[in-house]
Amino acid sequence: MASVSYPGVYVDEVSSGVRPIAAAGTSTAAFIGQAQKGSLTEAVKIFTFTEFQNLYGDFLSTSFLAHAVFQFFNNGGSQCYVARVAGANTAAANIVLKDRGTTAQASLTVEARSPGVWANTLALLISNGTNDPANEFNLSVSQQDQTTPAEVFANLSMVPGAPNFAETVTASSNLIRVTVNPSNTNVQAGTSRGAAAPLSLTGLPRTRLAINVNGDGYQEINLTTAVGAGAGQVPDLTTAANQAGAIQFVVRALTKLRTSTSTSAFTGFTCVVDSGVLLLRSGFAGPASSVWITDSANAAENATGLLRLGKANGGVETVGAAVTRPRVNPAGVPPANYYLIGDNAAPTADVLTVRAGSDGDPVLNDVPYIEAFQRFNRYDDVSLLAVPGIGSPVLVGEGVNYCARRSLSDCFFVGDMSQDDDTVPEAEAFMAAISPKNSYGAVYLPWIKMLDPSGLSSEPILVPPSGYVAGVYARSDAQRGVWRAPAGTSLGLGGTAGLAVDLTDVQQGNLNPKNINVIRNFAGAGIVLWGSRTISSDTEYNYVPVRRMAIFLRVSIYRGIQWAVFEPNDEPLWGQLRLNIRSFMTTLFRRGAFQGATASEAFFVKCDSETTTQADIDAGVVNVLVGFAPLKPAEFVVVRISQRAGQTA
Repeated sequence: MASVSYPGVYVDEVSSGVRPIAAAGTSTAAFIGQAQKGSLTEAVKIFTFTEFQNLYGDFLSTSFLAHAVFQFFNNGGSQCYVARVAGANTAAANIVLKDRGTTAQASLTVEARSPGVWANTLALLISNGTNDPANEFNLSVSQQDQTTPAEVFANLSMVPGAPNFAETVTASSNLIRVTVNPSNTNVQAGTSRGAAAPLSLTGLPRTRLAINVNGDGYQEINLTTAVGAGAGQVPDLTTAANQAGAIQFVVRALTKLRTSTSTSAFTGFTCVVDSGVLLLRSGFAGPASSVWITDSANAAENATGLLRLGKANGGVETVGAAVTRPRVNPAGVPPANYYLIGDNAAPTADVLTVRAGSDGDPVLNDVPYIEAFQRFNRYDDVSLLAVPGIGSPVLVGEGVNYCARRSLSDCFFVGDMSQDDDTVPEAEAFMAAISPKNSYGAVYLPWIKMLDPSGLSSEPILVPPSGYVAGVYARSDAQRGVWRAPAGTSLGLGGTAGLAVDLTDVQQGNLNPKNINVIRNFAGAGIVLWGSRTISSDTEYNYVPVRRMAIFLRVSIYRGIQWAVFEPNDEPLWGQLRLNIRSFMTTLFRRGAFQGATASEAFFVKCDSETTTQADIDAGVVNVLVGFAPLKPAEFVVVRISQRAGQTA
């Protein structure tokens, strides 16, 4: 409140106490399955099927993961997580390239981003850097049979800590992982080499230049001081040899600017004439060892142009790690000048070792899929879970059990039956074998026909329904709300070419009481979901929309009242909780989410001294009781028709 100190009107803002509760998401799916590539330890969120292909590869004949993700997006999904599984003994393709030293050592290791045979034909092209050919290199990655690189990394450095350090820049790659060999002993002392023979400096005032040794910082030197201060003599700077001696004398006399710089960089500094040009060399060898030359601040006395030193004058400056760069691809290596990451026939003259990628052993049971559930523990926005094509009662039971036992019980499992379970007895046997059973999942049959996206088959192929179903769930939630059954003629399945089997009304009449959801083909509506029951026989949560609505309310309210933690546990807090939750529930009531003609018939929110006793207050507990009247689908629509005789026209 404003401080009152003078006569007048004071205006202050007072909180209304309303903290809106945001509606939780209900349509973020999670898919588990085998893929060409991708992480085997992390689940990754994706937003398009193109992104899936970039991260996980294309369609496989041995897995329906790609098919399910494709149909999820095709039928209304907008985002999902993907977890890849594989058998034992997988391996990531890699190659260890030699450096440019006379006695070659390992320069760097290039490894495929993830295990699998997919990377065995990844081609690497190594070339000198564009900006600084003496110190940097370019690396491009492509498939062996493609001329356009998939990824290009230009002007990479072998110096750790540099902004363009090879490991740092390539960390964003979706294809490879680069590791620089930290134990390479071929590092040298940095040098600065003149572009041509130096010109005479005698009789000219141009005797100054700036030098930076090992990154210590630029210091200006004057070659006229080479014979010592006060000697009264001007050194003879006519010949290259005299110039080299003068430069060496003056630089060795410098005092380093940084304590981290090795003193030997200056005391061991040398300058000699090599093949007629000046060659300046640091006295300390290391990856970042260097000698940089630039113009003097006194332009009238600048000598770098006459000495032909510095990059601006055509000189070549080489860091200590330059020799540890991978070798440029040798000319004439068929079929082009590149290295193949996982090809054991790679040229051995420039390669130390090559390891081929492997997809590992076949997955023979449900264990890898069940273990993959745990990868989603740290994600609180997963709403739907499916393992496409793995039609196992054990897996379905573990799936619904995982969803129910998550910290917020905030997930719903969409289960597939096996491709062969397409008769009433087989479906009933499948359902009977599921254990445990609860309301956190549903199963669908039969499998669905779709055009073969790989183009290998001219006939439609059979795929599991879970990807379609998850997409329809997402579309129904967005269009009608989570409280509406994701089924019916208004939600036709896209991307279908038929069903494995067309079940009749009588057959579905046997399956429906067993909580088995059937996919039907109707002449006027096409292929639709014609069932919306959970696996549970609990009449309270017998229907999919009722269970998912309860999940939606639980998560939304949980997240929306976090502000109440540590607030004083008394009537003002209780009133605020009632106000906020009622406001949220009223909004849903107006959207038609509950049964009842009035809000009081549709829901109630209770938080007072009856729900929270003094014992609860002493224990730091506040209890809020929320009840709602769920909408249940009109599963059986009965129309009674009668005749009335003797009516006048």
